[in-house]
Amino acid sequence: MGFRLILERAGLDVVGEAADGRAAVTAVGELRPDVVLMDIRMPHLDGVAATREILTGAGPRPKILVLTTFDLDEYVWTAVRAGAAGFLLKDVAPDDLVHAVRVVARGESMLAPSLITRLLAQFARRPPAGQLPAELGDLSEREVGVVRLVAQGLSNAEIGARLFLSEATVKTYVSRVLTKLDLRDRVQIAVVAYESGLVQAGEPR
Repeated sequence: MGFRLILERAGLDVVGEAADGRAAVTAVGELRPDVVLMDIRMPHLDGVAATREILTGAGPRPKILVLTTFDLDEYVWTAVRAGAAGFLLKDVAPDDLVHAVRVVARGESMLAPSLITRLLAQFARRPPAGQLPAELGDLSEREVGVVRLVAQGLSNAEIGARLFLSEATVKTYVSRVLTKLDLRDRVQIAVVAYESGLVQAGEPR
């Protein structure tokens, strides 16, 4: 109820609520929301499994923003791997919650760069430096550069300033990368960049 009040006061439409993960999957199919606020720990079907089921099913694929009281890397990791576009703790400030919903609704990710770096560095494989990972072989040199900066947590505007490109051009490059690698969002770009060894933890921004 608290989250609903916060969102409605900000002018967002809350189309439904669900008491558990199984009910959440059903509600998404019926109500077709743009964004889902998903708890990690729920009866019948946990938030990670519900996220995975929603995003791999035949129905609508909303952006999923995970909310939890557990500030543990493994929960963030499993949620991201399942396809979540963002991750927030339940003590998030009201303005930050509204901002996060709007950000993921636009197709962007909502994970702090420091969290991405710490999380992915903990679980990533470490291929030899200096060689382009095979899974990125279809990308142009410019697209690889964009992937590096996305993985380091830079926004489109920041990437544009770094590469002397317009923000619209950077957005186009990001869209091409998502299409070529068959990914959903910027968080998954970061996952690929760290897992493949293209980006290493602790690299200067």
